[in-house]
Amino acid sequence: MSGSEAASELGRNVLVIGAYGLIGSGVARRLVADGHRVTGLGRDIGTARRVLPDVSWIVRDMSALRHADDWAPILAGQAVVVNCSGALQDGPSDDLEAIHNHSVAALAAACAASDVRLVQISAVGAGLDAPTPFLASKARGDAAIRASGARYQIFRPGLVIAPHAYGGSAMLRMLAAVPLVQPIAMPQALIQTVSLADLAHVVSAAVEGRCPDGFEADLVEAEPHPLQEVVAAMRHWLGFGPARWHIVVPAIGAAAVCRIADAISLLGWRSPLRTTAFRVLTDGVRGRPADLSPFGLPPMTALAQTLANMPARVEDRLFARMTLLMPLMVVTLIGFWLASGVIGLARVGQAAGTLEGVGWPHALAVASVIFWALVDIGIAGALAFRRYAPLACWAAIAVSALYLAASTLLVPQLWLDPLGPLTKIFPAMVLALATRAALETR
Repeated sequence: MSGSEAASELGRNVLVIGAYGLIGSGVARRLVADGHRVTGLGRDIGTARRVLPDVSWIVRDMSALRHADDWAPILAGQAVVVNCSGALQDGPSDDLEAIHNHSVAALAAACAASDVRLVQISAVGAGLDAPTPFLASKARGDAAIRASGARYQIFRPGLVIAPHAYGGSAMLRMLAAVPLVQPIAMPQALIQTVSLADLAHVVSAAVEGRCPDGFEADLVEAEPHPLQEVVAAMRHWLGFGPARWHIVVPAIGAAAVCRIADAISLLGWRSPLRTTAFRVLTDGVRGRPADLSPFGLPPMTALAQTLANMPARVEDRLFARMTLLMPLMVVTLIGFWLASGVIGLARVGQAAGTLEGVGWPHALAVASVIFWALVDIGIAGALAFRRYAPLACWAAIAVSALYLAASTLLVPQLWLDPLGPLTKIFPAMVLALATRAALETR
């Protein structure tokens, strides 16, 4: 393509699907910086406006857009679509076949009908015979694009290293945050990375028309690294001391952890330890580095330079530690509130006696104990579901404050109890507040 033709592509209207995700947000920011008019598409407007407040948004669930006619009004006025959407694993809110295949096939058909160019972000290793549903469904979507007649480019990035993290990259940071020891499974699995900055640069070049139609490329650094080396590099980047001991987790142990993570995913928790993220890393993330020099693009940056280009901040260390501690925090809160409710029900008479001692009628005292015990159990149940956990944290804080106020008014002598039943409420409130803050994933 000539320079004038490439220049004519500047300032285009670009629809970025999945624009608040790890890859999508980096791509959207780069396109805006390069002078394009970006519209994002996502299903959570709250997260969308928090991540990219200055971008226009279309609020739709991509997995529900399974026909070309569903996409036609969305594509109106767009010159290019960049599809950064994706999910690691099937779950209550994610259907891999719908997101990676059916909706992509419909999108490609709509792009062909509207003469809108489609830039597809796939994944290294995507193939119809790939070992994971994630990679296989990605491959089916890629095949649908090729067969659609649309103008397209397909890019398959390796493990994306970005200032923020999700999925496999979040797992690396979590592992790097383990103090003193370094647990790791399949330490010799080979990984090729790509920086989000490089990926976004390539996508911007494609949007500008510098890559030919039908062009496909693996976006990976030149040399692979053993997984153990990647984790060590991440540990060094974060500023954590080198591990004193390395523990190679046997396959059966790693599989057990992944099974637990898969099970809690049914409650909406997208743990970085789920089977797909683990298998993608341990099977290896390898591709064939593309020669992008004909389009004026440099090779992908090596891992060491990628990390050097984005110095770790205190919030990066905090994220790594909070990712490691999050399961313990949530489980502790659930256990605390569940135990509080169950003990209250098991010892209704004793608890009611405290209220009767300050003049409450027996029936009212018993009813109050039972009611608040059920409230405690309800908070524990809500905390178990990712969707309701943020509200449950606020409920835990509010109910704790109510308990403190009521106890101070009705039985102030409890403040002098040598076991400190009231003073111990404050740490529980602080834990709920910290957990609520840690639940922000983007």
